[in-house]
Amino acid sequence: MLSVKTALGNAFAMVPQERTSSLVDPFGRAVTYLRVSVTDRCDFRCMYCMSEDMTFLPKAEILTLEELDRLCGAFVRLGIRKLRVTGGEPLVRRNVMSLFHALGRHLSAGALDELTVTTNASQLSRFATELADVGVKRVNISLDSRDPERFRTITRWGRLDRVFEGIEAAKAAGLRVKINTVALKGVNDDEFDDLASWCGVEGFDLTFIEVMPMGEIGPQRLDQFLPLTTVRERLELRWTLVDVEERTGGPAHYVRVAETGQRIGFITPLTHNFCEGCNRVRLTCTGTLYMCLGQENSADLRAALRESESDAPLVAAITAAIGRKPRGHDFVIDRQNRPSVPRHMSVTGG
Repeated sequence: MLSVKTALGNAFAMVPQERTSSLVDPFGRAVTYLRVSVTDRCDFRCMYCMSEDMTFLPKAEILTLEELDRLCGAFVRLGIRKLRVTGGEPLVRRNVMSLFHALGRHLSAGALDELTVTTNASQLSRFATELADVGVKRVNISLDSRDPERFRTITRWGRLDRVFEGIEAAKAAGLRVKINTVALKGVNDDEFDDLASWCGVEGFDLTFIEVMPMGEIGPQRLDQFLPLTTVRERLELRWTLVDVEERTGGPAHYVRVAETGQRIGFITPLTHNFCEGCNRVRLTCTGTLYMCLGQENSADLRAALRESESDAPLVAAITAAIGRKPRGHDFVIDRQNRPSVPRHMSVTGG
């Protein structure tokens, strides 16, 4: 039989403990959310994200998985509470599960609230069970169409059947699924009702995202842009959307669909700047820290990482970088089709 002291200790341990982040930017925002790109490579070539003929980083420039683990550990000790692994497509990196196993220790210790992954699900059927075993509770899956031919057109190289296999594997492993859909005018804008209905049946949350002007992808960006105010108006012709105050730590504004009970999120980098409450920074697979997705100011953490076996230079570099985090981004759809920032989305992840 447990003693009162032990029972109280166990109960206390089950309650999430507040921990103040020591990473506070110049505008008083506590940075508690790190997105880590483990590779810039992807097995898709989505039309809004990449050119079809991409030049990826040389492998010699990529941090080892052990170095990425050390970097993430430093961020967690400084107050990061949520960590998202992204790419490119993160699950195409060789031995990537060893990184997930290493990062899982922060969940076990209570230092990290959530470890998640954003994926195109092409490899998810191989890894879903193992992800759940290391403590991942949910996955964000990028899916812009449920029509096989249209999906192939959008992704250029993707196979929808493999994505659905990955989704089924995630469900079987007990992972919560959120679907991310980029709204593309004239491409998938006749599928939004279908996606909302399917997610309602499956029990998935759904988030729509505006096209972001990042990297040279060809002449079609302006033609692709569809404001999410229009998407919501179209959805409301069929569904009852109720605004809610729920947040997941990201930039989405959520509504609940009365008919299904599921949430729909809207990420609006162009029509409604969401920077005022930003708590996020992004780390690339080369060790470059971007303090804002839509700005070019960055910090080289790789040099600090390799400077010493001590983490003191690394901690100093991280702290100094957060002190330069800008107020917000300057995304705009340029009529001359110039990207707001030159790097592709795959460099810093979603």
